[in-house]
Amino acid sequence: MLRLTTLMAALGLWAGSALAESTTAFDEANINRQLGQLGLQVDSMTASPVTGLVQVFTNRGLFFVSNDGNFFFEGNLFDIQNRELVNEQQMRPFRQQQLDKHSDYIEYKAKDERHVVTVFTDPSCGYCRRLHQEIADYNKAGITVRYLAFPRGGLASDTGKDLAAIWCSRDKNSAMDDAKAGRSVRAIECRNPVANHYQLGQAFGVTGTPAIVLPSGQMIPGYQPAAALIQQLTN
Repeated sequence: MLRLTTLMAALGLWAGSALAESTTAFDEANINRQLGQLGLQVDSMTASPVTGLVQVFTNRGLFFVSNDGNFFFEGNLFDIQNRELVNEQQMRPFRQQQLDKHSDYIEYKAKDERHVVTVFTDPSCGYCRRLHQEIADYNKAGITVRYLAFPRGGLASDTGKDLAAIWCSRDKNSAMDDAKAGRSVRAIECRNPVANHYQLGQAFGVTGTPAIVLPSGQMIPGYQPAAALIQQLTN
């Protein structure tokens, strides 16, 4: 895995030869083929802000690939002028677009709703439980919380099975409440969206829980108390 300093140095060496290349022309077929050999499934691709690089959204997150598809960077790309990570800026509209396709979340709706956040959660996660204990505070602040499943141990783990049972329950909110309180959830089997949620989280770059996605598409890793989250939402 390339570190940020290594990546920036590589980009600097490459810049001279890349300037003459088109920012829009790239070998889509070869990019799909090459990334497929690495076990990456391409969702979409487009020219990146960096000449000579294509940004490719995959089932494992965002990667930057050379126009010919023969080289790719695994790591963060930093915009020096704007002092921001290009990865995060480019992922935001992708996350918004993907979340618009989902309606199978478990929702804790604020009575006076002003903001809606999506949270990838795992009932066995301590900070996920802490966040859930403060659902009333979120709702009181006008924040609706929508849960998606992300079993950290994988779909076959005990938590993966618990999350499947939660989404199969007749009263999903009560089942989620029980799981977050450390109570057992009755095992129920049905067709459920947990695998889709898990894959979506991986595509978003989720590596731990809770992971909070704001309406802007920005993703905040980790627990945030209601007051801190309001600041993030109103900045």
